[in-house]
Amino acid sequence: MKKVTVFLKTYALPIFAIVAIVLGIAFVNGSKNATSAKAGRTPVVFWHEMGGPAEVALDKMVDDFNKSQNKYEVIPQYQGAYDEAVQKIIQSHGTSASPALFQSFDISTAQIMHSKYITPVQKFIDQDNYDVSDISPVARSFYSNKGQQLAMPFNTSQPVLYYNASLFKKYGVTPPAKSPSYSDVTRAAKALYENSHHKVKGMTMEIYGWLMEEALANAHTSLINNGDGHSGNPTKIDLNNPTTKKFLTWIRTNIKSGDFVNYGSGASAETNEIAAFLANKLGIFVQSSAYIGQLTTGTKNKLGISYFPHPDGVKANGVGIGGAALWISNDKPAKTQRGAWEFIKFAETAKNQANWQKATGYLALNKNSQKTKVLQDIYQKIPAAKVPGEQLASAKPNNTNSGILMEGMQLTRELEETAMEGVYNGQAINSALNTANKAMNANLKTTNKADGR
Repeated sequence: MKKVTVFLKTYALPIFAIVAIVLGIAFVNGSKNATSAKAGRTPVVFWHEMGGPAEVALDKMVDDFNKSQNKYEVIPQYQGAYDEAVQKIIQSHGTSASPALFQSFDISTAQIMHSKYITPVQKFIDQDNYDVSDISPVARSFYSNKGQQLAMPFNTSQPVLYYNASLFKKYGVTPPAKSPSYSDVTRAAKALYENSHHKVKGMTMEIYGWLMEEALANAHTSLINNGDGHSGNPTKIDLNNPTTKKFLTWIRTNIKSGDFVNYGSGASAETNEIAAFLANKLGIFVQSSAYIGQLTTGTKNKLGISYFPHPDGVKANGVGIGGAALWISNDKPAKTQRGAWEFIKFAETAKNQANWQKATGYLALNKNSQKTKVLQDIYQKIPAAKVPGEQLASAKPNNTNSGILMEGMQLTRELEETAMEGVYNGQAINSALNTANKAMNANLKTTNKADGR
């Protein structure tokens, strides 16, 4: 399945894509074709997976960094989708072709960490007494292990609940709360479906493993042992747990009531649910925060955004992030690694993070970005756009909302999706989860054995 790659590749749907493209063409032409540094500068080859408007924005950031000093020259090189890029990174290590700086997606963290091919950014944080407190703690925690910051989060999104505020007003329905429970979402979805005389479907939930994992995170439930892999190498997966059952039972309840529509999985599901939402045929869906721009361009409807829902009677724990981080290779000279770190610091400044959010839809990770005119102007135009950042800031990092640190997550997600699909189509929840759980644990055992763990 290509699900993980396709979705992560589309995380960067822009808020102001057209503006970014127009303003960024010069920067693309100037930086993406570069292969060597100017005389007197240390070249820092940077492999990334940003395409479209996100690549335009990234090239501009690189160009700004190169102009801001005269010691280093970052050379960005696009490497394709996340899945294929991480294999190139691993296979090229120790050769002249390997990058000094690279971007790698969230669920590759364990693989990169176990490779021992990187210099943890903690080394430079300590050397510079760099204050990381301005950078989102939850985002940082995904790429840290046992007190060490392995990489710095860069392009980051969160799952949020979108609702068509104009439709809810039209049909006299109170929308979901800012941090809604499952029953609150069901109430809103059913009421919209009924009040519209079945013209508007109440809600959908894409068949996507990431969303199932986030349901566990928000209920403070681990998918794997050893603190979701943060306190030790995982040896057991427990998908068939009470929290997963509550999540799927909630979905099943809405399916049976008729207000739920199943768009399946993959890129087509995302395309269809967004199209239905914009066409006033769907009231609620849950997806990446990076879709805000697409949902507010060319429509008069007012967009509503709430936090990712949580089970009734359970306090919301916060959800994990999606996206990728910036890593430093340890096979390059010290001065080259230093140049990579200097760019990372530049990328994490309040100004650059604010511009990054405006151009790509990813969340600004520097808390001081919220004070910038760039983001204040966005929030004035689209008030709901501030909600994803508020959700990120409200969570206190712990093992269950800091991502799953385990190799083989691509297959794990495929198996999660198979279980979800079975439940959506009427299969018994226990049966679907047991089948997936058995296959997941078999894969984990094989992976650990292959890696000598």
